[in-house]
Amino acid sequence: MGPRQCLVCNEAPSKYKCPSCLVPYCSLICFKKHKETPCTKTASSEAKPIAAPVLLLERPYYVDGQSEVLQKSQLESIASSSEIRDVLKDGELQKLISSIISSSNAENVSTVFSNLSFSHKGA
Repeated sequence: MGPRQCLVCNEAPSKYKCPSCLVPYCSLICFKKHKETPCTKTASSEAKPIAAPVLLLERPYYVDGQSEVLQKSQLESIASSSEIRDVLKDGELQKLISSIISSSNAENVSTVFSNLSFSHKGA
């Protein structure tokens, strides 16, 4: 089975698929053009749910206010951000996140945050 053609520009082989409707596309430009019109999940994608990673919390999770809870659209924007994905490749940040996740009490997490110094490694 050879590569499929981009169904947006119909000029190049597709490298990617829309996560919602599985339409093949070749580039970010075509993906953005495709997203100009809302798409829906296909019947086959609804029949085969993609297994999402499960985070098992051993302690209860509380938030002070509803404003601290991200909406689904905000989470989707974060998940699709190439800039955030690039930042998350940083080894030090991965160690920090792991220490926060594995911490058994909030005081340890507060200590980690108080010792942070953020710097942006930009071009």
